Amino acid sequence: MAVSYKKLLHLMIEREISNAELMRKANISANIISKIKNGQYMALDKVENICVALSCTPDDILEFVPDCGKEE
Repeated sequence: MAVSYKKLLHLMIEREISNAELMRKANISANIISKIKNGQYMALDKVENICVALSCTPDDILEFVPDCGKEE
């Protein structure tokens, strides 16, 4: 399974929150923004920071999707 942060990206657009503003509010680095854009895993504490900053739950910002490119 892979992780998708499309929900977070849509939420940021809806609320007009820039990457820089999310970094500041959630106390996350540019590296975490890169992970979000590339659909890479990030530490749970970073997910928590984002959720607290945006007053939402993990279900509001991420979802697990089948990773069709990998063999199991």
